[in-house]
Amino acid sequence: MATVVLYTTTYCPYCMQAKGLLRHKGVAFEEVDVSTDDALREKMVRESGRRTVPQIFINGSPIGGFDELRALDAEGKLDQLLAA
Repeated sequence: MATVVLYTTTYCPYCMQAKGLLRHKGVAFEEVDVSTDDALREKMVRESGRRTVPQIFINGSPIGGFDELRALDAEGKLDQLLAA
């Protein structure tokens, strides 16, 4: 199973939707809350090139946010990434 890391904030509805989709698929993930930690947020920006949350990484590769996660799922590509 793939390693999945989500950078989130406590108040982000898209973060909640991303976590819900992954839980629905039975995927374990590490959540990194950047709500109050500027150093973690800067790490997220360096690794993803984006400031918005969620930022989702599968096996160390950034895939984007919830919209990208949902699109991968709709295209049938998310399961392939998670199985790698």
